[in-house]
This record gives sequence, structure tokens and C-alpha cells, in this order.
Amino acid sequence: MNKVFENTETAFALKSDAELERAYFLFKLISIEPLVKIGTSVTNFAIKAKLPVEGLIRTTVFDHFCGGVSESDCMPVVEKMWSMGVSTILDYSVEGKDTEDPLDDALAKTLEIMDFAKQKEAIPFAVFKPTGYGRLALYEKKGSGQELTAAEQSEWDRVVRRFDETCKKAYDLNVPLLIDAEESWMQDAADDLVEEMMRAYNKKAPIVFNTLQMYRWDRMDYLRGLMERAQKDGFKIGIKFVRGAYLEKENERAEERGYPTPMCASKQQTDENFDNAVAWSLDYIDHMAVYAGTHNENSSYRLMEQMEKRQISRNDPRIWFGQLYGMSDHISFNLGTQGYNVSKYLPFGPVRDVMPYLIRRAEENTSVAGQTNRELELLRKERERRKL
Repeated sequence: MNKVFENTETAFALKSDAELERAYFLFKLISIEPLVKIGTSVTNFAIKAKLPVEGLIRTTVFDHFCGGVSESDCMPVVEKMWSMGVSTILDYSVEGKDTEDPLDDALAKTLEIMDFAKQKEAIPFAVFKPTGYGRLALYEKKGSGQELTAAEQSEWDRVVRRFDETCKKAYDLNVPLLIDAEESWMQDAADDLVEEMMRAYNKKAPIVFNTLQMYRWDRMDYLRGLMERAQKDGFKIGIKFVRGAYLEKENERAEERGYPTPMCASKQQTDENFDNAVAWSLDYIDHMAVYAGTHNENSSYRLMEQMEKRQISRNDPRIWFGQLYGMSDHISFNLGTQGYNVSKYLPFGPVRDVMPYLIRRAEENTSVAGQTNRELELLRKERERRKL
């Protein structure tokens, strides 16, 4: 397989020299773990104390990892990426709240984004988080099989209504819908609800997608069971594969509460789990659609090789690659120019409300071995290329 991800000219073609320098500066900071911890603490304090730091945040970390404060604000970024064959998934990255009004606000925002996406060829998917539509503790109680109180059952019914309203609109508009995965202790209830939506709206094509976090050792068994039920009951499945973003939190909770961790024993096992699940899915591609959300070059190359081996065209609408905006441009833009279906998750929202997302991005880049160093290596290479 030709090592296309080494092409930094394509990877950073949309970045001005100033934007390239900003990216290099940010990843240099992120590479220093103690600095990230201090920086996130100071930022959290500044936000809570309502200090005037939004301008600084906006011109640095926000503009690197986010598209803007509104859908229309994101459009210059969307159009630039589309010019290089990379689609956009608008991700309203305001954290879910526990009260009803913000949950209904999240529903209204998701429906609004779906209408917006329907008008833009460059925005092929919509997305939402389950905890944007309901309390995490409610998912946890529902998934554990405990009996809900009358008030909780009424609350759960509203969660189901929000899911159904969103999935029905996705079906009516023919806009595929990615539903994110979250903590393992709330995921059983979310999985059951997403499967219910697939049964209702994926009869002809995969419109509703569940997300499988492949750092969980049980996800391959879940996938096989889901496929058996889909074939038996006559519906298609859509799956977004990711490695996962809550590793430390999952392991700490398992240790504190004395149950076996749901996490794979090693990074290597997680990588194998991810790659094997994606390859397995290609054997069933007539019954499903695959969205491979990965910043891992080897996994991306493996999927490219599997497609070639099976003579699946690069732009087959059932297979997508995806990365986050502000990361792994060498994967996204080189895939786009090679004719593969690829998209970037583009977070947006008010600066203060998006800060929890930005802090997670900084912490994730710090904790994932090699991620930040690889970004820096490629940025250095492009800086040198431009100097020459």
C-alpha cells in the first residue's frame, strides 16, 4: 500500500503559514503533560469566574479544533475542506445537562442541524450524544434492569420520544444519523434504544448508526449478535467504529467498585479488536454501513487494503473514514484527494460552552501514546518543506 499519509503538502494545503505555526505551537504545548493539567485547571477557573478570556481562547485552541459558534459561522471551513474532497459532520459540542429544558434544546438544535445538512452536499451526516437527550444516571438505571419510578418512567418516555423524533426526521430527510457512544455503565440502555430505532428506520438502508467503542472487549460479541438479529428481523445496521475516549475513567470506576474492567487489557488488543471488527463488517457490507472513526494510520491503511482486496470502490457509499477537526489532517486530506469517503467532525458552539470538549481533546492528545509526537513530526516536516 502506497504510504500516502506522508504527503504533508496535501495534508496542510488549507493552512496558511500563520495557521501552521499556531498548530505547531498548540501541539508543542499539548505534548507537555504537566502544562496541560495546569492549563485546563486555570482555564476552568477563568471560565467559572467569568474572566474575559474568550478572545484568547477563540484565537488559539478554539479556532484550531472548532469551526465557529454557529452553523453559518462554520461554512467557510466546511467549503474549504469540501474543495479537497473532505466532508463535514457538524457537531454541536455543548455538553448535555440534567434538566429537561436543555435536553429539549439539544433536540431542537439537532433537528435544526439536520435541516441545514440536507441542503449541503458537503455535510452528509448528522450526529448527537445520548446524554444530550437524557440524564446519564437514568440510562444507567434503565440499563441495569432496575424498576423505574413513575416519574423516571415518564422521563424515560421523553428520552425515547427525542430519539424517535430525531431518527424519524433522519429517515424522512434521508440524512444518515450517527449516535455517539459514552460511558459503559449507561451504554446498555442506549444500545437497546438505538437498536429499536434501527428496527423502525433501517428497513431499506442504514440511516441510524450506533457507535461501538472497540477498547471494550465485549463489543465484537455485541456486533455479531446485532447482525444475527438484523438478518433475522429484516433491518440494516449502521456502525461507527471508534477506539474510545473514556479509558482512565472506565478503569478507575471498575477498580473503585470492584468489578472487572470492560476495557481491553492492552492498546494492542484494542487495535486488533478495532481492525478485526472493521474487516468482519466488510464481509457483511450488503447488510450494513461502516464509519471508521480513527486517527490510527495503520487501521486506515488496513481498511484501504481490505477494500482493495474485496474490490470495493473507494467511494462506495457504505464505507466512510472519519477524523476530528484539528487532528490527523495527513489522514483526512490524503484520503479525500485519493477519492475515499472521508469526513471531519467539526465541533461548534459558544466558546464557553464548548470548553469541556476542548479540554477533553487536549487531555486525549496528551494521553494517547505517539499521537501528539506524530502531529508535531508532520508539522515540522511541512514547515521545512515550505522554507525550502
